[in-house]
Amino acid sequence: MNILFLSIGDVPNIRHREIYPDLLREFIKNNHNVYVICAREKRKNLDTEYVEEDGAKLVKVKIGNITKTNLIEKGISTLRISSQYKSAIKKYFSDVKFDLILYSTPPITLVNCIEYVKKRDGAKTYLLLKDIFPQNAVDLGMFTQTGPKSIIYKYFRRKESKLYALSDYIGCMSQANVDYVLEHNPEVNKNVVEVCPNSIDVVDMSVDAQTREEIRKKYGIPTNKKVLVYGGNLGKPQGIDFLIECLRSQQNRDDAYFLIVGDGAEFGKLDSYIKAEKPVNVKLMKRLPKNDYDAMVAACDVGMIFLDHRFTIPNFPSRLLAYMQAKIPVLASTDPNTDIGKVITEGGFGWWCESNSVQGFTKIVDSIGSSDLKAMGDNAYRVLNEKYSVRESYNIIANHF
Repeated sequence: MNILFLSIGDVPNIRHREIYPDLLREFIKNNHNVYVICAREKRKNLDTEYVEEDGAKLVKVKIGNITKTNLIEKGISTLRISSQYKSAIKKYFSDVKFDLILYSTPPITLVNCIEYVKKRDGAKTYLLLKDIFPQNAVDLGMFTQTGPKSIIYKYFRRKESKLYALSDYIGCMSQANVDYVLEHNPEVNKNVVEVCPNSIDVVDMSVDAQTREEIRKKYGIPTNKKVLVYGGNLGKPQGIDFLIECLRSQQNRDDAYFLIVGDGAEFGKLDSYIKAEKPVNVKLMKRLPKNDYDAMVAACDVGMIFLDHRFTIPNFPSRLLAYMQAKIPVLASTDPNTDIGKVITEGGFGWWCESNSVQGFTKIVDSIGSSDLKAMGDNAYRVLNEKYSVRESYNIIANHF
């Protein structure tokens, strides 16, 4: 099959180890032709580029800034993406007849581009549903469903409904996501919605005791304490105010150390807390290159996941997979609507508490010292292989065609 993959993220190259390149390599491995349209934000000062590498053909489209910018620029840039991608397809892939279009949310605004290729080529369409927008923005108070601001919500809600209608299949990250989509979109045929989870090309990223000690010393991380690491975006979805409350509640501990690695809109809030209160068992670092980050995670004892308690939609952060690949257990502190905590606890590789209970968080940290972290880490890796390998996601998608 000729497969077109659309993403507003940057795909540095097809060898890059992340959920989308990993999945695309699996398609290539199974003798499919892969074509990619991805984004290159204006701040990089690079023009649109066509690249052929390792069995894939990529067009990196120069777009406006959609990250690390103000809401106005982000909004305008996001709305323009669909027409920019459509132009790129006409220019670079006019002679290619696509059999399958793969695309992910965010954003939902690619709908016109997807519709164009589907009609042009008679292609099948598969949505990889990674967030439920605009409801997630409503949950965080960015949009409202009534009043003056509701016009923005209603615009994006129409786009969302059209995207679902345009999709021949909708692959959700978990069963809770399937249930949510069907409950809130009764017009969607239940037979086209399925679980197609975040997945990776599984590689054992764990490290031995000596390497662990060397990595910790390199970054000034204690070697004699249990280290709990959070890695990834530091924005509103992560509920940073609650994270700070949790860190504050643990400031007097001498048996646990908290490492926060990442960036995002709320990084400054964490930085201000650390500078003001100077907790001795907390370290905040900017995002690292992926190889360095993966090694650092493997040198820690427990991975952490945080989600804002206001969410009514069932998020399922992909950072979970990095922890599982490093063979470390996971502490998830989230809203009650996601089923990520259920996956973790039923899989025997971690703990869950609601992200409005500092007491619940503290109770889990108290129990870590007496837990069999190695056995839990092994369970994480086993579940990763069984349920979150790209071969599983590939089979789920390919079986339809």
